[in-house]
Amino acid sequence: MLRHEFQPGKLVAGVFLALAGALYAGDAAGLWETPWFAVIPVVAGGLCLAGVAGALARGIRRRRAAVSGKGTGEAQLNAPGT
Repeated sequence: MLRHEFQPGKLVAGVFLALAGALYAGDAAGLWETPWFAVIPVVAGGLCLAGVAGALARGIRRRRAAVSGKGTGEAQLNAPGT
């Protein structure tokens, strides 16, 4: 049983931020040369992909909840009469 729901947006953001850290760590260790501006597209692209993944996951969860009739916690909190 899962303790919490899987959030792919956070996973994608974490992978790209770890990649940015690895780029700078390799530069600091002298393994390769990383220009200071090289991390900007990596981080920006990763955050954009994380946003897309998060929006897609939310849409899928809402659709599944609507089909199953259970509803999401957010929809139940905002329901009239509660």
